[in-house]
Amino acid sequence: MTDFLNDLNSLIWSNPLIYLCLGSGVYFSIRSRFLQIRHIPEMIRVMIRGESSPDGVSSFQALMISLAGRVGTGNIAGVATAIAFGGPGALFWMWAMAFLGASTSFVECTLGQIYKTRDRLTNEYRGGPAYYFSKAFAHTRAAPFFKVYGLVFAAVTVLACGLLMPSVQSNSMAVAMSQAWGIADWAVAIGIVIILAFVIIGGVKRIATFASIVVPFMAVLYILFALIVVFTNAGQIPEVLRLIFASAFGVDAVFGSIIGAAIMWGVKRGIYSNEAGQGTGPHAAAAAEVSHPAKQGFVQAFAVYIDTLFVCSATGFLIISTGAYRVFEGESADGAVLNDGGLLPDVVDVGPTYVQVGFDSVWSGAGSTFVAISLAFFCLTTIIAYYYMAETNLRFLLGKAATVYIHPLRSTVGANATMLLQALILFSVAYGAVSTAKDAWTLGDIGVGLMAWLNILGILVLQQPAFKALRDYERQKKQGKDPVFDPIALGIVGATFWETYERKDRHFKEEEPVTS
Repeated sequence: MTDFLNDLNSLIWSNPLIYLCLGSGVYFSIRSRFLQIRHIPEMIRVMIRGESSPDGVSSFQALMISLAGRVGTGNIAGVATAIAFGGPGALFWMWAMAFLGASTSFVECTLGQIYKTRDRLTNEYRGGPAYYFSKAFAHTRAAPFFKVYGLVFAAVTVLACGLLMPSVQSNSMAVAMSQAWGIADWAVAIGIVIILAFVIIGGVKRIATFASIVVPFMAVLYILFALIVVFTNAGQIPEVLRLIFASAFGVDAVFGSIIGAAIMWGVKRGIYSNEAGQGTGPHAAAAAEVSHPAKQGFVQAFAVYIDTLFVCSATGFLIISTGAYRVFEGESADGAVLNDGGLLPDVVDVGPTYVQVGFDSVWSGAGSTFVAISLAFFCLTTIIAYYYMAETNLRFLLGKAATVYIHPLRSTVGANATMLLQALILFSVAYGAVSTAKDAWTLGDIGVGLMAWLNILGILVLQQPAFKALRDYERQKKQGKDPVFDPIALGIVGATFWETYERKDRHFKEEEPVTS
């Protein structure tokens, strides 16, 4: 089974997916006239001045749900694996992926807002790729194909977010806690299961509240302490920058031979970390209450910067400046090259241990503890965000069947399916905590890759409504208005939520539910 999963992972993450991720980012950047630069002030403004309602969360809370999914083990263990297998230059390609991916994130998250719907069971907003694929083409000849495409994406997302990806997060938590405190893996598994069970039963409101408190605090604290370590080694900063850029383009004497690995691992871990194009961001974006879809597109584009340019960069500089890393030729420890002044022993699992060693170089012992605590919060919020996305797509798959009662228990199909999903994700985190890091990362990469393939190809076809929304937003802003979205005036078909939304009193006319 291990060999099969490794082969599948290699097939999914072959060069075509790398080209697709980078190419789509370049294309969306050019078509949007580099909105990721032009609209940075607007991104910050709409993030701070968000709206909310009994049915939707604020833009800031939606950002926190999104960051809860983005800021996790990918920012710590993910950066370590990128540098280990791709060299310091992989960090540059993570930056490149973030810059280009911000435009991709805008497109997918704006689409998520345009085609969102209201869940009749919970009265919460839901949306995502499965929703926009099926709704956007519902009145065209391509409707049957995209209906199936949406169902396939939903099924893949339930599998990825409910089973494959959570194991990576819990594994990193277990590794970090074992390194810091010597806690057994099984004890970590039990603790995660208990805490996670309490939060996910509370629904999207509890998830948003939890994330909006935990994520900003821990992200700022982590960046602050990482920068302290970096500046403690301030004399290394020029060499760190030289090493990153030289190895990124293959001109460094030591790392020049692995430029292909630098690009592949930088893009691979960049997507795993910031999730631009993966299709996870639109789920959080759809939950927000905004007057115009482009607002949440801007917020989610800025989330990519927060994740990669801030958090991942802090980790990367820490690892490189302290020498707490190894670089492999390929994915085997054979022929590993330990850099001069390296702090790691000859054999060590690639992951959070790299970062713990880096912190311990300044705060002996306390550094490992800080990383373990940071990962506990980051990974827990990420798992919770994964559950929300899996549940959203489960609702889509069930459609009207979600409200059908099962006798004699008088419970609905949706309620029973939700309990099964909750059991699945709890199993996944328990398994991940006690499995090897390699197996956990393989499962996670398969989940991310499958979602990225389906979503990026889909939004390349379904991009027009997002750019119509962008132009409309820019036009209204030039007129001095607070932009309000009207899909009918823009010729956007299938945005049934916005067609029935009465903005003055925030009441809703009856909306046809999205069914599978």
